[in-house]
Amino acid sequence: MSKTNLPKLGAALCALLLAVPGVAAAADAPASAPSSGGLSFSDPDAPTVFADGSTLTAPLGQLVGDTVTVHGTVAGTRPGDAVTVQRLDPAAGWTTVATATVAADGSYDASWKADHAEKTTLRAVAAGQATTATRAAGTAAQGPSEGRALTLYRRAKVTWYGPGFYGHRTACGLRMSRSLLGVAHKTLPCGTLVDLYKDGRTLTVPVVDRGPFRKGTSYDLTAATARALGVAATTTIGAVRSAPAGAAPAPAPAPAG
Repeated sequence: MSKTNLPKLGAALCALLLAVPGVAAAADAPASAPSSGGLSFSDPDAPTVFADGSTLTAPLGQLVGDTVTVHGTVAGTRPGDAVTVQRLDPAAGWTTVATATVAADGSYDASWKADHAEKTTLRAVAAGQATTATRAAGTAAQGPSEGRALTLYRRAKVTWYGPGFYGHRTACGLRMSRSLLGVAHKTLPCGTLVDLYKDGRTLTVPVVDRGPFRKGTSYDLTAATARALGVAATTTIGAVRSAPAGAAPAPAPAPAG
């Protein structure tokens, strides 16, 4: 090789050495975080404060079979007074789920076992007002009810998937990617919204694929959904359809690309 070509060779080698680390860094870069997709975190220490000054602290979600615990104050009550905790039933109105006694500091604590999945509203009233309030709650004139939202989730065994499927179309016509938020389900229509719950985290995602095909498993989470909920292996979480019972299913997502 002539001496006149040595400088050119050196420059080419330097350029190659500078380029290789950049390629390696790009390959090792973590996948971009998924969009929130409705992800929220319940703060058990943040009470709902009502117009009359009453407070209510309760989880935003709980699994069926677990104990729901609430804490708060009811305006106008004194130590020793009875307090009634109620949930709003769409047919029966306000229904009592627990009772408690006001403590010396003016607060109360109550608990009950969640026995079925539902989306409801909680409130606490002085025991003497409970019966009248329950009857009135069923009237249309009552309007929106003041309370704290609570979702009770069915227990669902879930797995997650993604690697090996990236770039392929799902059964619902979407392209699988590291950032696709959704679940696979055997029968729910494509696009049906499902509320998921784990350790205080709630996430609403659509059905985007068919599966899972492992016996006893209810949902397959996409990698982004699993990552958002902190699911790293087969586990049990809470799940419930986002739409009210009897509502029309959500339309299937339009195919991507």
